[in-house]
Amino acid sequence: MGKGYYISKHLATAAMVLAAIALVTIIALSVVYNREKSKNAAKFSKATTLPVFPTPKTSNEPWDKYRLPDTLSPQYYNVTLWPRLVKNANGMYIFTGISGVMFTCEKKTDLILIHSNKLNLTVFKGHHAKLTGLSGVTAPAIKTTWFQSETQYLVIQLEGKLKPGKDYWLYTEFTGELADDLEGFYRSEYMENGEKKIIAITQMQATYARKAFPCFDEPGMKAVFHITLIHDRGTTALSNSQEISKTNNPSLNLGPHNCLTETIFGPTKRMSTYLIAFVVSDFTYIDAKDKKGVLVRIWARKKAIEDRQGDYALNITQPILEFFEKYYNTSYPLSKSDQIALPDFNSGAMENWGLVAYRETALLYDPRTSANGNKQRIVTVVSHELAHMWFGNLVTVKWWNDLWLNEGFASYVEYLGADYAEPTWNMKDQTILYDLQSAFAVDSLTSSHPLSRKEEEVNTPSEISEMFNTISYSKGAAVLKMLSEFLTEPVFAKGLSVSFTVLSLDQTPGIKLPYSVHEIMNRWILQMGFPVVTIDTRTGNVSQKHFLLEPEAVVDRKSEFNYEWFVPIKWMKKGQVQDQLWLLQKSVSKNEWVLANLHVSGYFRVNYDLGNWERLLSQLESNHQVIPVVNRAQILDDAFNLARASIINITLALRTTKYLLHEREYIPWEAALRNLNYFFQLFDRSEVYGAMQAYLKKQVKPLFEYFGTISSNWTTVPSGHTDQFTQIIALSLACSTGVEGCRELTRSWFKKWMQNPPNNAIHPNLRSTVYCNAIAAGGAEEWNFGWQMFQKATVAAEAVKLRSALACTKVPWLLNRYLEYTMNPEKIRKQDATSTIGYIASNIIGQPLAWDFIRANWDYFFKLYGTGSFIFSGLIRDVTYRFCTPFELSQLKRFQKDNAETGFGSGTQALQQAIEKTTAKIKWLEGNKEPVLQWFLSESA
Repeated sequence: MGKGYYISKHLATAAMVLAAIALVTIIALSVVYNREKSKNAAKFSKATTLPVFPTPKTSNEPWDKYRLPDTLSPQYYNVTLWPRLVKNANGMYIFTGISGVMFTCEKKTDLILIHSNKLNLTVFKGHHAKLTGLSGVTAPAIKTTWFQSETQYLVIQLEGKLKPGKDYWLYTEFTGELADDLEGFYRSEYMENGEKKIIAITQMQATYARKAFPCFDEPGMKAVFHITLIHDRGTTALSNSQEISKTNNPSLNLGPHNCLTETIFGPTKRMSTYLIAFVVSDFTYIDAKDKKGVLVRIWARKKAIEDRQGDYALNITQPILEFFEKYYNTSYPLSKSDQIALPDFNSGAMENWGLVAYRETALLYDPRTSANGNKQRIVTVVSHELAHMWFGNLVTVKWWNDLWLNEGFASYVEYLGADYAEPTWNMKDQTILYDLQSAFAVDSLTSSHPLSRKEEEVNTPSEISEMFNTISYSKGAAVLKMLSEFLTEPVFAKGLSVSFTVLSLDQTPGIKLPYSVHEIMNRWILQMGFPVVTIDTRTGNVSQKHFLLEPEAVVDRKSEFNYEWFVPIKWMKKGQVQDQLWLLQKSVSKNEWVLANLHVSGYFRVNYDLGNWERLLSQLESNHQVIPVVNRAQILDDAFNLARASIINITLALRTTKYLLHEREYIPWEAALRNLNYFFQLFDRSEVYGAMQAYLKKQVKPLFEYFGTISSNWTTVPSGHTDQFTQIIALSLACSTGVEGCRELTRSWFKKWMQNPPNNAIHPNLRSTVYCNAIAAGGAEEWNFGWQMFQKATVAAEAVKLRSALACTKVPWLLNRYLEYTMNPEKIRKQDATSTIGYIASNIIGQPLAWDFIRANWDYFFKLYGTGSFIFSGLIRDVTYRFCTPFELSQLKRFQKDNAETGFGSGTQALQQAIEKTTAKIKWLEGNKEPVLQWFLSESA
């Protein structure tokens, strides 16, 4: 390997060079990666791959392939839809529509494939569509049409060939069910002032636009869309573009009880089908215009707007848009920015261009009942979705195998936008918790995958949905953050400012890197996993190794880079920052304490020789503030995960928690708590649990007392943003470990609320902890009260707190009844069913009940969520998270075998990961349970 270099600070030509570097990395990477993947496929065509993909069909017919041929290119659509918000004579909610698409023939063909799923198409002269030529071209006659259900195509075979370069018009009429399945064009129901309200809404990503109208439903098949909606008079229609006319259409007036309005929208930008959106509702809005005249509107239920729950989102949208315009050096591409809060929405939010959809919890904030964490969630989610208005919508990946470029980028810059909107919140530091450490947990498994997968690995709707995972989002963000760190953020942003109009693979003279940006980044993007960097201060040697949670696991996925990375290392020595190193053939100073990955700028874990670990532990206990806050969190998380991988002794990892007696910052405590929660899951059914509880009680007691003092005995909350999060940790951990006075405090607060339900004096920040502890300590009376308050809740954030707390009860029959509620949408919304089961599974009493419930009702849940829902993998992860015994592993494998015929859909990889994690836990416990017990016993004495 060659020598490592650094980026010079004295380059006169920085601006030109900087733009080229980041430009090459972001836009051209997808081109280069495809080329690299093709080479990899040739090199490793005989390699063993992970058993997570179905066997390809043997048919070579184009309609049996999930990818559209490259013979046709859509230019624009005219789509008119009429949703019925009352049941028809058959007791169904339906919509009807007409659609025409103008497409250009790119290659001579006698076949048209267009996506259509669950639509009943009108038959014209024996065929499901009409085809005409444009500009004097005569279209060949249709020979036959049929539906290919597996690949979701309307297949149209022609008598003759379409001519390259010529344009054609394909026309269809259809009827679809306006179901409550959270996909495509669907309905949502909610209660307001005792009246049931029904609205029609959309969720097209990833493969659901074909449920709304026939279309070429791939991200690379961009077109312009002309949308018209017919709807009941008195309702409002929204779509991606501004409305250009709204008329009461006499020809469609069906009487005084069915008066209709026709709303026509302007043409969209050229865009992908998954970004199309339309809504018909009686919602209302608040609005404002930014400095450039862009109309910003927040839409929601009337009561929510009246209660000013949309004010915070409106206030932050304008500065976030302003930030991204500067960041990208490109004006906001549209004339309006509508954001709408929906009662039923499968995803957290969706970046529909010009009409962004959110769950209510991600957009609506009520300072009377919403916690500080709810507010942070809103600013980060809004920032994430608005970032997509440029990167993802204006510039879009060709296929879903490179989804990370969309979602990883938005997940990275969401913190920059949020930091601009809330500059005192220190948002950038939280990436270590919510992206980097989350990604590490998944990417340390052999069932992980590279950021950019081969196209042939991602075909079916289920496989596409599996790409919406921690790797694409969180690892993508962490790797891009690392890139911006070693290039510097101004360099990275400068490249983006031109990346929307220019493609360049120019060299970057004057920038000193060990290899080109492509060569460095290919190793992070085209191979899965990450390294653990080991620094030996006795010899000065620095080395790396692929980090695996199960060190003896066999990695079946081959890599041409042999799982080695070019690693940029920022570091400090004895408290002083040093020049950046590149891990090629480097060494560091001997016999002085060293801390690597300064400010956690890189995507790797760090190990040291035992002497350096001892010096770091000594520094933490003597003066922990010498070490940056995020690095204190890094030390904790690295140590515990190195111990789980049997790289260091578990007692060394446990010793990193001793200094927490003196820690008051949120990020280290949150990192510690996540790792300790993992231990809770491992040991709460064994004799280790008591000793562990005693130790943690001792460690958290000073924190509990500290916040009791500064909050006037828990009557106020701190002013600092992250201090409020630390206060929640102090209360939660103190109650769970039995710190004197904590449980009595929470029970008394809840009891007062039960005595006076209209007056809930519990601070919103503390409600989740208080509700859970009180319901866990109580019985049916407390549970039923919580359920009644949940049913009456008009603020989504409050409803979530109650829904989670109801899973805390220790009464089995209440938990079983609650599980049954998840199959009744009148009690638990479909969007919330899987997370509710997850809450129950996190309860030691509820976990076996949830596992049995899922197995007994697998067909139901698979049909509802398994074939394409993004949330399905989380269900499998949650109900198996506690598994750590051979018996549970055998149950898991039996479950896999028993349901092989039904399948696991978008949860296939999650099941594979559950088996791998359980296997690793069993092996680890064999050698570590006793040392852990003895350490806790000695430290809690």
